[in-house]
Formats: sequence, structure tokens, C-alpha cells
Amino acid sequence: MTRLSQIFALAALAAATPAQAAELPAEIKQAGTLKLTVNSTYAPMEYRDPATNELVGLDIDLANELAKRLGGLKIVWSETPFAELIPSLQTRRADFIISGISDRASRRETADFIDYLQTGPQFFVMADNAAKDAADLCGKKVGTTRSTSFPVEIEKWSKQNCEPAGKPAIQYVPGENSIDVRNQLKQGRIDAAVQGSETLPYAQTQEPGKYRVVGEPFAKGYQGIMFRKDDVALREVVTEKLTAMIADGAYKAVLDKWGLGANAVAQPMLNAAPQ
Repeated sequence: MTRLSQIFALAALAAATPAQAAELPAEIKQAGTLKLTVNSTYAPMEYRDPATNELVGLDIDLANELAKRLGGLKIVWSETPFAELIPSLQTRRADFIISGISDRASRRETADFIDYLQTGPQFFVMADNAAKDAADLCGKKVGTTRSTSFPVEIEKWSKQNCEPAGKPAIQYVPGENSIDVRNQLKQGRIDAAVQGSETLPYAQTQEPGKYRVVGEPFAKGYQGIMFRKDDVALREVVTEKLTAMIADGAYKAVLDKWGLGANAVAQPMLNAAPQ
């Protein structure tokens, strides 16, 4: 299915008559709760507010609004390392995953994604770093979170831009999460880092003058709400509510609140990421 046909298919779902409208699975409706698991180290998508210790972020706000529209469901939140997000879905500890997780072809063997946010890997350095553009990072140590798609994207970018120009390849350095990667950068253990374009504006706001973005995002992708492949009814009803949120402005209000209006999508998309 092409991306265009995916968009048309989802638009048709949103335009369904009330008799055709998707419904919540009976077990979720009867329980009145939605079990959601997040990795709370990925601000501004989901994190613990240092002042209140409350779970906050763009994904948290979107999930809360979805829960209201799904009949006022109560969300039961749990937290886990990023690498455990997919297992938590597969073992049914989570009904779906909305936690800054990228739609990737390799993840679609057992799950489907409803893509709701544009993203892309982006290089950044300490503000006093001499690098003027991304090509200056060839041969340098570049860190990123090991469990994301970014290590592969860094390698691909290096092969396309460093080696053909006779420059040494980028040296990838793994990190546990975005906080660990930024700490490695501040400690001088790496020369540059890569994070999703949705996280860097927040990091720069929290530590003014400390980081400098180098170049534009060097790949395009989407973050998606992740569902088990056999949970078609749940996937469809969440898509229906998200489509309505985009139409009535609630989705835009959440993205604008977190400074990510430019990362919006026009419609939810099914498994639309290219990689």
C-alpha cells in the first residue's frame, strides 16, 4: 500500500457513518481503564517534571485527550526503559504504546503504527564546538541512543557523505538514553550527538546557550502509536479519535504547547515511515 492510499484509507475511516464507527474492545470498555507504558526520559515527549515529579509531555497530553474521547477512560501509567517498551506491548502490560517511538519497518513484523508526528535525526554539538556543518563531523565520535534507529541512520549518512569525500567515517558511540548521550557530550567523551528533531528545542530551552544544532535533520521519519497487529478494533477507534482531534484543533493545541507545531502531520497514517 502506498503512503497516499494509506492516507485515503484512514480518511475514509474517519468519515465513516456512526453505524460504521469503530468501537473499543469490550475488555477495555468494561474495565474503564487504559494501560499505557512510557519511557520517561525523552523530554518533551514524556518525562518527570523536576519541580513536581509528575509525568508530563506531549505524548502524555495526547494520550489524556484520547482517553477522554474514548469514553472517559482512566489511564494507568507505568514506566520502563526504552528497550522494554515493545516487550510491554507484546506481553499485554500495555494496551498500546505512545512514547516517542519511531515507526520502523523492522518493528512492523508484530505491530502496526499510526503515525502522528514528523521526526528526524539531527546532529548537535556543544556551543563552543568548531564544527560549522555536518561534514565537519566526519571522523568524530558521535553518540546516540543505542535502541533507536539513529545508529543506522548515522552509519548511512557517513557512508554517503564522509567516505566518498575521502574523509574518515563517523565513529558511533552508544548511549542508554537521550540524557546519557547529552551527559557524554558535556563531559567531552563524544564530539557530537544525534537526537530526534522534536527533542532538541526543549533541550536548548532547558540549558540556554549550551548546545548548537548542526545542519538540518538528515533523514525523515515518523513517531507512531504502536498497536499489536491483532488489536485492529483498538487501532481503528484510536485512529478515529486522533483524526477528530486534528480536525477540531485539539491536536494542534498540544503540539503548539510543546513548541512542536512544525512537526505536525495532516492526518494519521498507517505504517507510513520509509525505513
